[in-house]
Amino acid sequence: MTGMTAEPEIDAERAIAAVEQQFGRLFHRVRANWKLYASMLHPDLPPLGYKVVSSLAARGPAHAGALAEELHTDKSVLSRQIRMLEELGLIESRVDEHDARVRVLAATPEAAARVAEIRSGSQAELRQRLGTWEPQEIATFAELLGRLSD
Repeated sequence: MTGMTAEPEIDAERAIAAVEQQFGRLFHRVRANWKLYASMLHPDLPPLGYKVVSSLAARGPAHAGALAEELHTDKSVLSRQIRMLEELGLIESRVDEHDARVRVLAATPEAAARVAEIRSGSQAELRQRLGTWEPQEIATFAELLGRLSD
């Protein structure tokens, strides 16, 4: 009887190991894509800079602290990125309309438009990769990724 209960555990362990391996492959692809997208936005832009600009373009203006938390980035690292992004003309810093002591960061209109173009290409590639999947499979995949992310 113990052999019967051990078998599903071994299968679960193998499945978890396979998931970990596939995530490794996926993360390598994502990092490579961030590097490519960063260079498409500006030739001197590092991947984290692209993440900052694309986050601001997607979510709208944000305080640096909220952005650091969202990106799981140290505030000092983000501060250096912000200075560089302002110098490159990709983001702007404004006074918060509710609290003049606080600064709010926003993607410039030009940067937001470029990010939208880059995302459009990225989504086209994803659409192509998932093109043979059934819509329900895609929905289930999105749901499962969401559950894993929570």
